[in-house]
Amino acid sequence: ESGGADWSLALWTLLSVLLPVLITAWCSFQRSRRQLRIRDIFRKSRHDWRYTDLFGQPSYCCVCGQHILRGAFCGCCGLRAGERCLGRADRRFPCKDTVSRTAQHHWVRGNVPLCSCCGVCGQQCGTQPKLCDYRCAWCQYTVHDECMRDCLRTEECTFGEFKNLIIPPSYLSTINQMRKEKRTSYEKVEPYCRKHWMPVIVLANTRSGNNMGETLLGEFKMLLNPVQVFDLSKIAPAKALQLCTLLPCNAVRVLVCGGDGTVGWVLDAIDEMKIKGQEQYIPQVAILPLGTGNDLSNTLGWGAGYAGEVPVEQILRNVMEADGVKLDRWKVQVTNKGYYNLRKPKVFTMNNYFSIGPDALMALNFHAHREKTPSLFSSRIINKAVYFFYGTKDCLVQECKDLNKKVELELDGERIELPNLEGIIVLNIGYWGGGCRLWEGMGDEPYPLARHDDGLLEVVGVHGSFHCAQIQVKLANPVRLGQAHTVRLILKSSKMPMQVDGEPWAQGPCTVTITHKTHALMLYHSGEQTDDDASSLSE
Repeated sequence: ESGGADWSLALWTLLSVLLPVLITAWCSFQRSRRQLRIRDIFRKSRHDWRYTDLFGQPSYCCVCGQHILRGAFCGCCGLRAGERCLGRADRRFPCKDTVSRTAQHHWVRGNVPLCSCCGVCGQQCGTQPKLCDYRCAWCQYTVHDECMRDCLRTEECTFGEFKNLIIPPSYLSTINQMRKEKRTSYEKVEPYCRKHWMPVIVLANTRSGNNMGETLLGEFKMLLNPVQVFDLSKIAPAKALQLCTLLPCNAVRVLVCGGDGTVGWVLDAIDEMKIKGQEQYIPQVAILPLGTGNDLSNTLGWGAGYAGEVPVEQILRNVMEADGVKLDRWKVQVTNKGYYNLRKPKVFTMNNYFSIGPDALMALNFHAHREKTPSLFSSRIINKAVYFFYGTKDCLVQECKDLNKKVELELDGERIELPNLEGIIVLNIGYWGGGCRLWEGMGDEPYPLARHDDGLLEVVGVHGSFHCAQIQVKLANPVRLGQAHTVRLILKSSKMPMQVDGEPWAQGPCTVTITHKTHALMLYHSGEQTDDDASSLSE
């Protein structure tokens, strides 16, 4: 009896261990099968399906009409479907055509925004807890079930509020046909000939700063033609900007969603268009700041950082209303000295600033840390905290002390006597270090405002990391060294950290020469400007 009891206990123990393992393995197997099936649907579909484990708002399946918690939604037309109905939804409902001979409404039933109103009767839409009411995926026009008429189903779409930003599918169809026939006279094609048409191209970097790029891609595709929205992690800006050659000359606007580095990448691609002889197609550039510092965005009135607080619709309105301005771009040439002089000089293009010293050291340490563990740097707050940590460390170590003994500075060919410094910063724009107006500083000293279009560089010095921190909280001023059209800096000895627009490196003895390169056509948003900015523009 004792032996039987022992066997029984061993059996139950084995079952209690194996059963959860088997259940977990079965669930994992089923989940893998489900994911493979969903991935296969996504791969073959014309919809831009995106899977979610939990919808952020009450949602109803377009096939069965049931309330769903998880499933997929199309980032282009807004269609939503439960997991089980996904295949049927994909076959039954087409996505909005990016290229088409007609320009009809594309009606999607259900999941209408709560704040919308019926275009026929004027009453509120989307209030009932079920699959009801319609929304056009192009013009965002909403209609009640009972107000939907046959004439609306075949009616030509006007493309709504953003018709001057949207590239109509009928336009692309006509242009494709003309290109096949080797005709390039697009001037008579509607809406090419329309006076106020200013099509926008959206370039989003999904890896920038706070990782909002993926969400923004879907929202812009919903409001615009998906062919004018590009993910820079999948396509280079030079290739995306070739769309400008099919659009009116000097009318295209580009919205760059990313940090200052992404903006520089796009401006480099625009310079390539000039080299190719496509200068008449050069677009004007607006910025949606998703990076860490965003100093160029701040200078041009687009703010210090975007975290979803402004609706995408308002962003597009801002792009339409923005004014054109010029931005100086500078050539930074770094020529090595001594044995290293045999190497080819490094050449950079500068939009924001060049620096040598503690802020470049912080950037260098930050980039080295991010290269090792990129997954940790997905938040703007975390990024700034890491910068703060390395700045505090340098206050104690002072790796860049006695810089004035190691470098010579020339402004427009004139040698400048340097005081005791740890860093030198050469500015093209008004903001530096994540929102600090470095050149003007604080107090009543009569210093002219820094401009980004006057062909002049502002050169300042700092005493160390602690001095940088004091400047950022307006407790101290930088050491102003002067303004110049050309800056020459000679590093005589040792190795020092340098950076151009946040891209740092460690540099040995060299000569750094900064000269004017070209202008970029930018868009200035006056709605975000400060009093200083307004004064700067009015001069």
